[in-house]
Amino acid sequence: MKLLIVTVVEEFEEKIVELFKEAKIESFSGSDIDGYKNPTTMVRTSSWFPSQKSVVESNLFFSFSEADNIDILFGLIKQFNKNLETNNPIKAVVVPIEKFI
Repeated sequence: MKLLIVTVVEEFEEKIVELFKEAKIESFSGSDIDGYKNPTTMVRTSSWFPSQKSVVESNLFFSFSEADNIDILFGLIKQFNKNLETNNPIKAVVVPIEKFI
């Protein structure tokens, strides 16, 4: 068993749920989060409190899943990300679980 963590921008929320189902990952949790991008360094900013924030409405999903299902999901995500026209790919990581109850 492994811990799968996936982040997506809000516009891909429905798509990632479809991909979870297609990979037969039927049990997962999700939460709304704010994503941030900082395209400039502090040295380049003109003030300490810039007027525009780079906040992106996003979602975080996680699931305790079997490796085979995660492998299927990663293949589906890679295929989806290949055809993107935005700079916001679906991102996923896997964390091994040493013990669980």
